Amino acid sequence: MILHQIDAVNNHSSHSRAVDFGKLLCEGFTPAIGIDLGIRDSCVGICWHQDKVEIIKNERGYRTTSSIVAFTPIECLTADSAIDQAKTNPANTVDEVQRLIGRRFNDPEVQNLINRCYFKVIKGKYGLPKVVVEYKRKQKEYYAEEISSMHLVHLKKLAESHIGTTVKDAVITVPPYFNDSQRQATKVAAHLAGLDVLQIIDKPVAAAIAYGLHMKTSDVNVLVFDLDYVTFEVSLITTDEKGKLTVKATGGDTFFGGFDLVEIVVDHFVKEFNRIHQMEMDITGNLKARYRLRDGILIAIEDLISDSETTISIDCLYNGIDFSTSITRDKFEYMSKSFFSKCIETLASFLRDAKINKTGVDDIVLVGGWTKLPKLQHLLQEFFNVNELFKSINSTEVVAHGAAIHAANLIREKSEKEKTLPTLSLPDVVPLSLGVDAHDGVFSVIIPRNTPIPSEKEQIYFTTFDNQTSIPFNVYQGERSRAKDNKWLGEFEVAVSPAPKGKSKITVAFSVDANGTLNCKVKELTTGLKKEFIINHDKEKLSHDVIKKMVKDAEKYKMEDQEYIKIMHVRNVLKEYIYNVRRKMKKIGSTNKTRLHAEEIERMETAIEAANEYVDGNQELADVDEYKKVQNQLEKLCVSVIAQLV
Repeated sequence: MILHQIDAVNNHSSHSRAVDFGKLLCEGFTPAIGIDLGIRDSCVGICWHQDKVEIIKNERGYRTTSSIVAFTPIECLTADSAIDQAKTNPANTVDEVQRLIGRRFNDPEVQNLINRCYFKVIKGKYGLPKVVVEYKRKQKEYYAEEISSMHLVHLKKLAESHIGTTVKDAVITVPPYFNDSQRQATKVAAHLAGLDVLQIIDKPVAAAIAYGLHMKTSDVNVLVFDLDYVTFEVSLITTDEKGKLTVKATGGDTFFGGFDLVEIVVDHFVKEFNRIHQMEMDITGNLKARYRLRDGILIAIEDLISDSETTISIDCLYNGIDFSTSITRDKFEYMSKSFFSKCIETLASFLRDAKINKTGVDDIVLVGGWTKLPKLQHLLQEFFNVNELFKSINSTEVVAHGAAIHAANLIREKSEKEKTLPTLSLPDVVPLSLGVDAHDGVFSVIIPRNTPIPSEKEQIYFTTFDNQTSIPFNVYQGERSRAKDNKWLGEFEVAVSPAPKGKSKITVAFSVDANGTLNCKVKELTTGLKKEFIINHDKEKLSHDVIKKMVKDAEKYKMEDQEYIKIMHVRNVLKEYIYNVRRKMKKIGSTNKTRLHAEEIERMETAIEAANEYVDGNQELADVDEYKKVQNQLEKLCVSVIAQLV
C-alpha cells in the first residue's frame, strides 16, 4: 500500500522522545484520540501536550491502518491481517464500507460500489444496504455501521495498547460531503465500538487545525487538496478573526484517486511484457498476476518520490515468466500525464464553481499520500504561482493530527467545566422513555428518558379515520422508534365522539411519581370526559444491565429506526393524499362528474384503489422511494382530472 512503510520513517509530526503516559495519567491526563476514518486507510493520533501529537502505530509498525474487515471460517480479521487474505477470500473481505454508511441501497454511490466490489450487498430492512458474508461457516448479514464499528474497535485497541489505559473519547473525521445521515451513522458505529464521540468534524477542517490555521486572526482562504488511493477531494475553507473554520465549498471526484494512476502504469507494463515475450498476457482474467504487478508498481512509485530511478522485479508473473524492468521518474511522469492533467483540470473546475479566482487562495494544504508525488506538487505550485505548500506534516497523517489536537482541546474544556460545576445529588430519573403506539406503529414518546421524577407530560392525539368511536393505546418503555421493538407495559382504550378523521382529539398525560408508578390521565376534548389508568410496570422492573442493553440496542439500530420513521412519514403522507382525493371526489358530486368522461372517472378511481391497496398490502413496509413513486403517479393522474372541474 503506497506510502505505508515510508510513513513510519519520515514523519514531521512524530517525536523521538517516548511519552510517559503512565506519568501523565497519574497527573490527571484524560486521553482523547483523533481518528481519521478513511474510506481505504485510517489513522489515529493523540495530543498529549498542547500541540504535541503522536501518531499511533499499528501492530506492524505502520502509522496508517487499512479500513478493511474480513471474515473467515475461524475469525473476523481487521486491517493488515484482512489484507493478507484478500486475494484468496475476496467475497468475504469488505473494504470501502464508508461508501455504504448512512446511505440507502438504491443510492447511486452504493450501486457504483456494488458493481465493482467482490463482496455481496443486498437490500435490507427499510431499503438500507446490508453486507452478506460467510463467517464461521454461516451466512451473516451486517449493516455498514456494524462493519465500521469492527474497524473502530481495532483502532481503539491500538490506542489503548499504546497509552496503557481505556480510551473512551474521540473526535472522528469524515469527508466534507457527508450528509447528516452519514454523520449520524458514523456516530452509531463509534458507539457500537465503545467510543464517545466528542465531535464529528470535516477532514479538511482537521487538516487546517493541524497547521494552526484556526489560530489566525484574519480572514484567510485555505484550499485543501486531498488525493488518496480511491478519492480526490478539494475543499475551500475560510477562517475569520475569531479563528472559526468554515467549509465554503467542496468538489472533486469520489471515484478517482491513486488507483487510477496505478492502472495506467499497469496497462503500460502489460503491453511491455507482451512486447518483450511476444505473447498476449490476459491480465484481466488473472487476478493474482494483476495484484502482484500492481503491488510491484506501488513500491516503485514510493521509490520514485525520493529517487530518480527504480526497478520493478516480479518472479513468475505470468505463465512462469519473470518480469523485471527499470523505470525513471521522468518516464513515470510522462506515462501518467493524463492523470496529472485530470487533477489540475478538476481543481480549476472546482474554483470556477466556487466562484473564486486562484489568486484569492491564500494557503494550500496537502492531504493524502498521493500528494507526495513531486510532479503533482510542482503542478500545484505552478498553477497557483506560489513557492510554498503546506506539506511539512505527513500528508497521510495530517487529518488525524488535527483531529487529535481538537480532541485534546474539547476534553480540556469538558474537564474545566466539570471542575466549575457544583456537586449535586442527582434526583431519580426515568431510566427509559415512556410512550404509546397510537395507530401507525411508531413509538410516540410522552416522557423522555432521563426526565427527573416526579414528572408529568402530555401529548395530543387525533382520530385516524372517519366516524372513529374509540382510540386504542399500547404503552411501551424503551428507546426504539418502532413501538413493538420496545418493552410493552400495558394498554387502554378511550371512547371518542364520532366525527370526520382528525376532528376528535384527546390528551394523554403520563405522570411518574416518586415511587416510579406510571399514571395515565386521558381527556376527550370534545366532551370534556376524563379517564385515569395506572400502568403497573414494577412487576418486571428492569435491571440496570437490561436498561443499558436497551439503550445500546437503540444506538445500534439508530439508522434502521431513522429509516423506519422516514418510511412511516411518506406512507402516512400517501394515505392522507388518498383520503383527501376521495373526499374531493365526493364533494365534486354527480352533477359535476358529468363534465368528465366515464373513462377518466374510472381510471382515477382505479388508481386511488390501487394506491390504497398498495399501502394496506405492504405490511412489511416498502422503502421511501417506492411510496413516493406511487404518490407521484397518483398525483399526476388526479391533478389532471380534478383540474378540469376547477
